[in-house]
Amino acid sequence: MADESVPAWRRATKGETRWPAAAVVVGTLALQLALPDEMVLHPWWLLPSLTAVLIVALLLLNPGRLTEFNIVERMVALTALAVVSVLNGASAVQLVIGIAQGAQRGHAVQVLISGVVIYWTNIVVFSLWYWEFDRGGPARRAAGRADFPDLQFPQMSDPSMAKAEWEPRYLDYLYTSFTNATAFSPTDVMPLRIWAKMTMMVQAGISLLLALMVFAWAVNGLQG
Repeated sequence: MADESVPAWRRATKGETRWPAAAVVVGTLALQLALPDEMVLHPWWLLPSLTAVLIVALLLLNPGRLTEFNIVERMVALTALAVVSVLNGASAVQLVIGIAQGAQRGHAVQVLISGVVIYWTNIVVFSLWYWEFDRGGPARRAAGRADFPDLQFPQMSDPSMAKAEWEPRYLDYLYTSFTNATAFSPTDVMPLRIWAKMTMMVQAGISLLLALMVFAWAVNGLQG
């Protein structure tokens, strides 16, 4: 029987599955099809296809709950995350360069749609970074081996706010990424470790750049 005097995130749990994260990534990759040809790496199908293959491999390696650390599974997951990061980073860079060079004149609606897709993909990318690295990743979190959290959720600081078995899941990290991107700073989830602080800082900086350059330019173009 679990010792309920110890919070759920400090003891072994039944773990979680990759299905919610995989579904969000697949949906986000589908949105990439809305990006103009000049804003994606070529061939345009290479990175999305590679990401899809890696996600399928992850689900085949472990279609159930993540309860035990597996180095192969971990490397495949980080490779998939790196590919998605490169895919979105390249799109963001090309969009910003196009705006700075004036190549997007007369395409305000196209720029606005592209900005929304890239902004959302950025949120998903960072949610995956938080999910994969907080307390060593989902499998290590399930083992409850971390003495201290990297990200402090409100339920950790005040256990009375949740059930005794509560622990963060992928959607909690997605929400954390969304609020950090829209507020340009942490909201209810506090970064405690240096890597978490630096990652949130980078995400907020990218989001601010996209908001200032892309959305402001596109709205101005629509009004012009």
